[in-house]
Amino acid sequence: MVRCFVAVDLEDPAIASKIAAIQEQLEAAGAKLKLVELENLHLTLRFIGEIPQELVERVVEALRGVEFTPFTVRFVGLGAFPNPRRPRVVWVGVEEGARELSELSAKVNSALAKLRLPKPEEEFTPHLTIARVKSGVGSLPRIIEENRSVELGSMLVDKFRLKKSTLTSRGPIYETLFEVKARGV
Repeated sequence: MVRCFVAVDLEDPAIASKIAAIQEQLEAAGAKLKLVELENLHLTLRFIGEIPQELVERVVEALRGVEFTPFTVRFVGLGAFPNPRRPRVVWVGVEEGARELSELSAKVNSALAKLRLPKPEEEFTPHLTIARVKSGVGSLPRIIEENRSVELGSMLVDKFRLKKSTLTSRGPIYETLFEVKARGV
């Protein structure tokens, strides 16, 4: 079985370094956290889950047909699921490009629907997970509030990837299985 998902990787080092600075603040908050490694930061378009190896090739074929034009995303502000007072997941929001990400996610879902993969349970919300809260809250709500409108920068989305996720005791290891480039790239 292969655990996989479809995502846009964060590949801008300037944005990643700003996120690293925020992660340092989060770490000092007094909660027990699992920070997302900078090289693993991504916007999930669709979590697929565990599928048989034979199905991976069919997923690649389905994704090959997804067409989109390049667009810009702008990362602004911290938030949390289910909410900032009881954070389980701390994320960076997407201001510009949220509609395009939603449309791209819908195209991916439409392509994968032909393979009879179960539909996502939750509605797509564009976000970049930067930390998972294991226990405690500490001063996380205050830090999230103070960074509610922090500007982290913009990047061009001109590709998305099918990623394999191998879970280890140290955290997930991601591997790109297939890449889809935007039209004209």
